[in-house]
Amino acid sequence: MKILILLAKGFETMEFCPFVDIMGWAKNDYGHDIHVVICGFKKQVVSAFNVTIQVDKLIDDINVDDFDVLIIPGGFEEFGFYEEAYNESFLNIIKTFNSHKKLIASVCVGALPIGKSGVLQNRKATTYHLQNGYRQNQLKAFGVNVINEPIVIDENIITSYCPETAPHVAFKVLEILTSKQQMNIVKSAMGY
Repeated sequence: MKILILLAKGFETMEFCPFVDIMGWAKNDYGHDIHVVICGFKKQVVSAFNVTIQVDKLIDDINVDDFDVLIIPGGFEEFGFYEEAYNESFLNIIKTFNSHKKLIASVCVGALPIGKSGVLQNRKATTYHLQNGYRQNQLKAFGVNVINEPIVIDENIITSYCPETAPHVAFKVLEILTSKQQMNIVKSAMGY
């Protein structure tokens, strides 16, 4: 199984790291055949708080057929997140994953490019819920039925509403890829 983590500049590290770590535990300690591939527009992507990540693949080199899951961490507007997250190449990857009914999971405002891509129209989702629901109103403007809950699942798309939900979303992805029992083994081993 292969997971693609799609990073836009200004991504939030807390929303990215749980997927690498949880899937790493599942593979390394429990033998699950899960490979994580990190992708961006440039070989190095700088997070909102200046952590630089070296990616495995560039966005133009991605073949959706090679992957089972797409992960989209959110990020900060003031660090340029939407410049890349709303780029047509970024949105096309989302559309292609969805058209193949592959699992797509996001954290916080990672739901906004999913909404902008059009694949959430008339579907349920959530995004960052604080600051008077400003980001949820943006998601609603894309024709999304916004649900103010920590994690919302609509068919093949998982969305969540703040950085705190990142490990919960990662464990949900692991459960879908393996089983509830296997996910709970990894979760327990990690102290959750």
